[in-house]
This record gives sequence, structure tokens and C-alpha cells, in this order.
Amino acid sequence: MMATKKQAAGKARAKKTATKKGSLKKATATRKASLKKAAPSRKAAPASKAKKNPVAASEHKSADTPTLFRLNIEVGNLDEAADFYGELFGILGRKQAGSRCYFTCGAVTLQVVDVSSQGQPHTAAKALYFLVNDLDAVFARAQRLECLSGESVHGKSGGAISVRPWGERSFYAEDKWGNPLCFVEAGTVYPG
Repeated sequence: MMATKKQAAGKARAKKTATKKGSLKKATATRKASLKKAAPSRKAAPASKAKKNPVAASEHKSADTPTLFRLNIEVGNLDEAADFYGELFGILGRKQAGSRCYFTCGAVTLQVVDVSSQGQPHTAAKALYFLVNDLDAVFARAQRLECLSGESVHGKSGGAISVRPWGERSFYAEDKWGNPLCFVEAGTVYPG
């Protein structure tokens, strides 16, 4: 008789637990459905998450990651600038409406803009970096154009071909409007 009471009590507990589990599953499913309806779109992460973990945000590959396609530099004379950059790069630029000349530099277009009708040109960022296969040929063209940088870079002349402390073989130049340029030999780029 004792075994029967124990068996009956065990069955009652099992039934109660199963009922609880069933209710829990149902409640969980209902909660998930309500959260799904209230959840924001997954297209963009909330700004607060991006601030908390910038490494994870930069490593995340999105279908809408921005792609750099054009850099803009300002000059004071479009014809002179088109000749200068055409000679330095060894390519022809494409003059565009709006006092512009485009130079295709790999996946990015260098847009040279004459702003002389509106004022003085502003110089570009610290340097625009160009990857080249034949650094010596570009250096020779920069010498002919007399545009090598007079700046010191890590204790060495920026206007001389040098292997930088981070391993890149490069030299620095500057156009007559003060836009700083750096040419780096392919195969020596430091990826960071």
C-alpha cells in the first residue's frame, strides 16, 4: 500500500511539473512573439551598442558598409593641377563640369577641384596615400616636377625614398597648393 501511495504521489508531481513546463513553454513562446513584434529592425545597430564595443562594430560586416569611392582636393588652377597630377601619376585626368578633373586611382577617384572663383584652396588631410607598383618611376616624376616634400618623417627626409619604421617603402610629395601626398610601394604596405 505504501508503494501505491508513493507511485500516486510521484504521478501527481509529474503531472504538475508537465503542466508547469507546458505553461512555461507557452509563456515563453508568447513572450518571444511579443518581443519580435516590438523589436527594432536589424538593419542598423542602435548607437548605444556601437559605442559600447567599437571593435565588434568595426569587425561586423554589414550589407551596407560604406565604400570610399572619391577623395576631393582643392586647387587654385585646374589646368595647372590637371597637368601636374597627369604627369605625376602618369595618367590622363578626365575634366568634368564644375571646374573638376577626375583621376582614377584604383577603386577610388581623386577629384581635383578648382575653387579659385570662391577663394583660397584648403589643403587635404595630413596625406593622401597612393599605392604604386614602381615607386622609383613615380619618384623620378616627382623629382622632375620639383614637388618632393621637405618635411621630416620619423627623422628622415619625407622627400626621399625610405623604408619607414612600420616597414613601408615610400616618399612624400606636395602639390603647389599644399596638398600632401605619399606614395607607397606595393608589397610593403603595413596593414595595421
